[in-house]
Amino acid sequence: FGTNDLTQMTYGFSRDDAARFIPKYLGEKLIDVDPFISLDKRAVGRLMEIAVRESREAKKGIKYGICGEHGGDPRSIRFFHNLGLDYVSCSPFRIPVARIAAAQANVGFDGHE
Repeated sequence: FGTNDLTQMTYGFSRDDAARFIPKYLGEKLIDVDPFISLDKRAVGRLMEIAVRESREAKKGIKYGICGEHGGDPRSIRFFHNLGLDYVSCSPFRIPVARIAAAQANVGFDGHE
């Protein structure tokens, strides 16, 4: 999954457009987090769940992963792990965070004490 593109197409706006109104949406509590920073599990995540579930019913063992900035976000990585994705790909400077988050997701650490 290209989660950045999937987010853009799900919402109908680009990251550049969103910069003008996402801060207001956050301030008004219309959204919990910028969907270009941390994956929106209720919308984009739901589409991913449907795709993974239905395709794995049709073809057992199919591999899934994501590429994009969400691959370096710990909350998103936990979601991808729980969804059963096989890998994440991210920009080089996000690799240390991605590796730690993937390891934590694998052992059940959710980021809270």
